[in-house]
Amino acid sequence: MAALATAARTAVFARAAPVNAQRAAFAAARVQAKSVRRATLSTRSVTTASYGKKEEGSFPSTEYRIFFTEGEKTISPWHDVPLYNDDGTLNAIIEIPKESQAKMEVATDEKSTPIKQDMKKGKLRDYPYNINWNYGMFPLTWEDPAHKNDEVEGMFGDNDPVDIVEIGSKTHAMGSVIKVKALGVLAMIDDGELDWKVIAIDASDEKAAACNDVADVEKEFPGTIDAIRTWFRDYKIPDGKPANKYGLNDECMNKEYTMKVIAETHEFYNALMSGKRENTEELSLE
Repeated sequence: MAALATAARTAVFARAAPVNAQRAAFAAARVQAKSVRRATLSTRSVTTASYGKKEEGSFPSTEYRIFFTEGEKTISPWHDVPLYNDDGTLNAIIEIPKESQAKMEVATDEKSTPIKQDMKKGKLRDYPYNINWNYGMFPLTWEDPAHKNDEVEGMFGDNDPVDIVEIGSKTHAMGSVIKVKALGVLAMIDDGELDWKVIAIDASDEKAAACNDVADVEKEFPGTIDAIRTWFRDYKIPDGKPANKYGLNDECMNKEYTMKVIAETHEFYNALMSGKRENTEELSLE
C-alpha cells in the first residue's frame, strides 16, 4: 500500500512539471503500481470459477481469440492470474486440450494476451497428430531470450511463458485455469532455444495425492515420461524438420529442480514487468 501511495503522489506532483516530465512521472508511477499489484498476485490463491472466457471469431480461423474475464473486466491470463497458491499448488492455463491437434497459444504480443491459434507461413498451425496430454503455460513466468543457461548447453530462453504438460485423466477445455502439482521438468532444446516442459498433474485428479515427485509419475503413470519426451522430440519430423533434443542428459529432473526453474522464470518475468529488463521483444505487458 505504501508503494501504491508513493506512485499516486508521484503522479500528483508531476502536474506542475513540464509535459514531458509529467508523462515520464506518470509512466513510472504506472509501472510501480503494476509491479506492486503483480507481486501480490504471484501468491494469491485462485478459484477457477472466478474466471470467465469470451470468444471472438469462429474456430478455427485467424480471427479466433479466447479472452479471459474476471467479473466484467477483461484480464490477461499471462499477467493477471496468480502463479502460486497458498496450498502449495500452482495455477496453469490450458491452451491445448488433450487428444487435439490445433496448436493454440497465449498471444504474448497482443493486448490482454488472449489465446489464439499459432500461424506458420500464413496458415493456421496444427500438430501432425494429437497431443496426448493437456498442454498450456504458467502465468507470471517468462523464459528470457537474453539469459544464457550454462547448465543446459549455454542455451537462451525461447521468449515464452513456461510450458506445462498436464498428465491427469481429465480433458480440460481450452482456456481452463486449473490448480496443478509440479512433478518434474524436461530441458527441451527447440531450434537452438531452451524450452522447459514442466510435467504436472491436476490437483483434483484421483492420482494427485500419490504424485509428489518425478519418481511417482513412473509408478502411477508407467511410461508417461518417456512418451512425453518422445512426443516433443519428434513432432516436427513430419514437417521435414530435425528432431528436437534435450539437455541435462535427457533426464526428467525432480520436483526440487522444477520449482527452481519456475521460480527463476518468475523472476525473469518480474524483471520484465518492472522495467529492470528492457522489453526489447515488444511483448504486450497489459
